[in-house]
Parts: sequence; C-alpha cells; structure tokens
Amino acid sequence: MRWLVLYGRSRQVPASAAACALTVLALWSLAPGSGEGPVDLATVVLVLTANVAAAGLGLGGQDVMLDRTAAIRWVTRRAAHVLLIGAVAGAALLAVQAAGPELAPVALVARDSAGLVGLAALGATVFGAQFAWTLPTGWLGLVLFGAVPAGTVGEVTGWMLMPPGTAAATWTALTLLVTGTVLYAVAGPRR
Repeated sequence: MRWLVLYGRSRQVPASAAACALTVLALWSLAPGSGEGPVDLATVVLVLTANVAAAGLGLGGQDVMLDRTAAIRWVTRRAAHVLLIGAVAGAALLAVQAAGPELAPVALVARDSAGLVGLAALGATVFGAQFAWTLPTGWLGLVLFGAVPAGTVGEVTGWMLMPPGTAAATWTALTLLVTGTVLYAVAGPRR
C-alpha cells in the first residue's frame, strides 16, 4: 500500500483530484435544474477535457530518468494509470449527473473520456507529461471553433460532439484510447 501512496504523490494525484472536483462542482453550480432541460453538450465535453488535462499532468514523475531505471514493471502501472484517469474523469461527471442536472448520456461520457485520455497519453508520450494536456485541448478547440466537415470525415474529426450511436466517432475514440495507452505504457513520457 505504501508504494501506491508514494506513486500517487509523485504523480500529483491529490492536486489533480482537487482540480477535477472543482471543475465538476463548477458545472454542478452552473447547470440548470433537472426540470429545465439538458446542459449544452459543448460544456460537458469542456469539463471532461479539463478533468483529463488536469490529471494528464501526472503522467510523468519528478524524474523521468529515475522512472526508467527503476527495477519495476512500468508497463502495467502506466496503462492502469491512463485507464484510471479516464474512469475518474467520466465518473466525476456522472456523479454530478446523478445529483440532479441532466448532462449527457452515459455512453457519450464513456466514449469521450476514453478518447480524451488516449489523447492525453499520446501527448505525454510525444511532448512530455507537462504537455499532455495539449492534444485533448487542441482537438477540443478544433471541434468547437473550427469548421468540421460533413460526412464520415466530420464524424471522425468531431467525434466528441457526435451522438452516442455514431460508429465512426466510437471507433475514433477507441483507436485514440488504445494507441495512446499502448504507446505511453511501452515508451513512457518523453523527457
């Protein structure tokens, strides 16, 4: 149990958890009551992205070289860390939804959490853990402020805002999750 506490501290888990809690509390306080209709989907995706971005900073330790020389198996720990970030980001949003306001379908929250955490893991692998937030935030900016084309290309590009039953959006999120998790688990964060 002690190694788990040390791992959590070295990965800034308490600060990430506090940021995640504050983000969902802000959403809860600003969301309309349960009888006033759903919250804007872009707001829900923004909160998910903020949660993943905050937790993504912990995808690297204080000293990357020390992590690489440790005599423990990092692959399973890294993969579990990525999957846990996605689960917590989605669960925090669903906990707010259980408290009252209608936010988004569970399938959409699960799909978007999976894709966003895959992007964060990919960002940590390519740019380093301190910049893991760039890919999820950049893709969100592209979807919200860019021109998303129509058809399958638009479903792939705008996967975050597509309805839950959209196959291209689901496959895009799963591809991002698997690619990001595998690359991060094997290679670790960039120095």
